[in-house]
Amino acid sequence: MTAELDSWQGANQAYLFAAIAELGSRLQGNDAERATASAALATCQSKLESPAAFDALATAFGLSSFERAALLLAIGTELRAGFGELCAAAAADPRRPWATFALALTKLPDAHWSALAPSGPLRRFHLVEIDGDSTLHGRLRPAERVVAHACGVCVLDARLHGLFESVTPPDEDELAASHRQAVVRVSSLWQSRRPRSGWPVVQLCGPDTLAKLAVVAASAQRLGLSTHCLAAADVPVAASERELLVRLWEREGVLSSSALVIDVHDGDPPEIVRHATGFAERIATLVALSVREPVALRRSTSVRVDVPRASPVEQQALWRHLLGPAGNELNGAMARVTSQFSLSLAGLRDASAEVLAHVAAGDQAAVESLAWSACRSQSRVRLEDLAQRIEARAGWDDLVLPDEQTTLLRDLAANVRQRAVVYETWGFGRTSDRGLGISALFAGVSGTGKTLAAEVIARELALDLYRIDLSQVVSKYIGETEKNLRRIFEAAEEAGAVLLFDEADALFGKRSEVKDSHDRYANIEVSYLLQRMEQYRGLAILTSNMRNALDQAFLRRLRFIIEFPFPDFAQRLEIWRRVFPREVPLGAIDWPRLGKLNVPGGTIRNIALSAAFIAADAGTAIEMAHLSRAAQAEYRKLEKPLSDAVLA
Repeated sequence: MTAELDSWQGANQAYLFAAIAELGSRLQGNDAERATASAALATCQSKLESPAAFDALATAFGLSSFERAALLLAIGTELRAGFGELCAAAAADPRRPWATFALALTKLPDAHWSALAPSGPLRRFHLVEIDGDSTLHGRLRPAERVVAHACGVCVLDARLHGLFESVTPPDEDELAASHRQAVVRVSSLWQSRRPRSGWPVVQLCGPDTLAKLAVVAASAQRLGLSTHCLAAADVPVAASERELLVRLWEREGVLSSSALVIDVHDGDPPEIVRHATGFAERIATLVALSVREPVALRRSTSVRVDVPRASPVEQQALWRHLLGPAGNELNGAMARVTSQFSLSLAGLRDASAEVLAHVAAGDQAAVESLAWSACRSQSRVRLEDLAQRIEARAGWDDLVLPDEQTTLLRDLAANVRQRAVVYETWGFGRTSDRGLGISALFAGVSGTGKTLAAEVIARELALDLYRIDLSQVVSKYIGETEKNLRRIFEAAEEAGAVLLFDEADALFGKRSEVKDSHDRYANIEVSYLLQRMEQYRGLAILTSNMRNALDQAFLRRLRFIIEFPFPDFAQRLEIWRRVFPREVPLGAIDWPRLGKLNVPGGTIRNIALSAAFIAADAGTAIEMAHLSRAAQAEYRKLEKPLSDAVLA
């Protein structure tokens, strides 16, 4: 293949120089030399198995015979020594040893003035540039990118470097079945005859950026085209710069036979989105927009093509493909993994590479277990910026709750663990995605173990736990709260994480009657969150100190409601006995007297920890005196009285 390419390049360059020589003979007006040059050109052309690059360029841009010759005239001054002097002699002006439009109009056949127009292909696509103030007599200089193309060399224009990135088409086995359907649709749209108004802008909608880019690249590959990507944020703000970039890309799209996809990130400001869509509308070649949701276009027609997340079944197929022989032992064992994690195509590639690295290193763990761990680590990236990850270290033995609450917590964990069996294998999830989410409300005063219980469940399920402070998510600006919540749920969907929405009262209090626009949008925010919770494939836990303040309509849509009661004497006593690690040196502790402290488990831990620091500083074991001092400080913090007789 390389030898064939080298052979074509050699023949192509020989043809190009022969064409320049034939044009030079025209300028000289020597019929004998022209006949010789024409014969040499015909010989070179006969050795080309496919059209020469320069001829293909002229055809692609619709150049007239005069425009073609004028462009070749400019290229000749760049490639052939002495060609500039030949131009000066033909123009009878030794001060201008270069090509000009004036020379072309005088010496070349079929001349027409429209070739000089800014709207003509030579200037519109920047095939040539004019140095100087005079269109007629300024130096006609070919674009470097055009000269390279004519020589058979494909190089990106220097002005496009760092902006337009090449997109490698995927192996179609790496695409989910639904994504392959999208490829068929896009390629069919592009393959159809171009309408008079131009091709429509294809809007690829969905949350997985890499999958959308892969769909475009695979669609273009089917048509023998390459693909480049431009980030929306890189589209110039200034109209003149944006228009120049449009022209340069249109030229590049033709020269490199490439489609363009403009990647609009979900968090891009409206101004960036507006510039990006305007840029897409100005382009006369194949262009697609990668967007989360469709955007409005003002001047162009568009076609929406959805690129959804790969379904669990599709993800299992992708895992088998990416793991290759290492995935032969799976035999459906990945159902639990794909039910919990919904990775993007990039995440799947990275996670499978991590699994294969462990296998190559001799890790004896089952592939399913390795995949589970890889999914956790790969899916953390997006969520880390939106929520606080809590290291789940607590186990069931750390919880001190009545049997009823403990049973409910274990049932909650079972719901998450068995969701693949119930929803997929048993078919409960086939009819609708509404109600498939597993949601819970943990209600109780501060310190009664709500966060601790969330830790226990996350550790039981081997999932990450993220805490979201709803008071920080709720925004006074209309629509911002929904946007914040959407970003959290979309990131969490990939991670399969346990979400702990702290301070749920900030958003889920009694919904007021609609009195003004802000009341109306507040209700929309609540409804939006309820909808996302019902669709979320993981576990969402809400905490509240005041269950009675929550709307009953909201409570009915939660799967679990678990009350965390204030601990009684027996429970407080048990919490005290468990709060000290085994390594802690304890003196003579009066446990019943500690149990009389009417405080929840969170406060008990604070007292125990403060007492430990006091004792450590004194160099002794923890004694009742240390606990009494720590308790006094904690009560003062809580602004509660503590009788000296309680811990005397």
